[in-house]
Amino acid sequence: MKPIAPGTVIFHRFRGYGVITSVNLLTGWVSARFGSEKRTLDLSLSSDELQHADGEPILFRRAPPDRMPHARLMAMVRELHDAGYQRLYLYSWPKPSGLHWRWHLFCGRRSWMERPRREGWYGSGADYNFNPIMGWGDQPGASVPELASALAQFDSHGLAQALGRDEDHSNWFAKVCDALLPDYAFSLGWSEGPMPDSLPVIPVRQNLPEYSGPPLPWPPGWQGMWRDTTLAMPAARLNKLILPNGADDD
Repeated sequence: MKPIAPGTVIFHRFRGYGVITSVNLLTGWVSARFGSEKRTLDLSLSSDELQHADGEPILFRRAPPDRMPHARLMAMVRELHDAGYQRLYLYSWPKPSGLHWRWHLFCGRRSWMERPRREGWYGSGADYNFNPIMGWGDQPGASVPELASALAQFDSHGLAQALGRDEDHSNWFAKVCDALLPDYAFSLGWSEGPMPDSLPVIPVRQNLPEYSGPPLPWPPGWQGMWRDTTLAMPAARLNKLILPNGADDD
């Protein structure tokens, strides 16, 4: 399917030819102006049967998209682990509301506190809510193999640093994926009080029940990091410590 963006010429069976003025791929709605009309018209890509100027249909899946990409990221990391890239790690901080979260891929040395930042290897809800892509050349709704392939093409040098074995972490990650995917994702953060005994779990789509599976352990080395720190460290302070460059949470 051809990409769509502001400026794309479209055809509507009742309005004729028009031009898209804005696109929201998360919801599947566009705004367009037709002919000499000054006002824009909001149209659904799922039901209004829009076409490109050459007659090719513009299609959009009817199922609602994931409100956060962490489950697909988990599946991609697991696939790369199976391919020998076991030194690839996913730091994630989704919030229960689904509105504020971050994710960060890093590789090489497993250091949750000092994670190297590479372009396209991190993101937040502030970006994804309006443009649901990861940022390394992937397309909205890309499959897990397509995500892995796009990342390898985008930054082959960075991904090469993930080659190697980390069996403790990859075995833990595989067990967490078996328990959570495709509907849930883990979070390495908590809101209030002392550190929970088990890994926090967040649903990645609306209208899903709360996770009711077995308690999941924290990743290898995570609990040891906080053994000598204040048990009830405020989430805001913890956030400053482990987000890339101490950035504010979105």
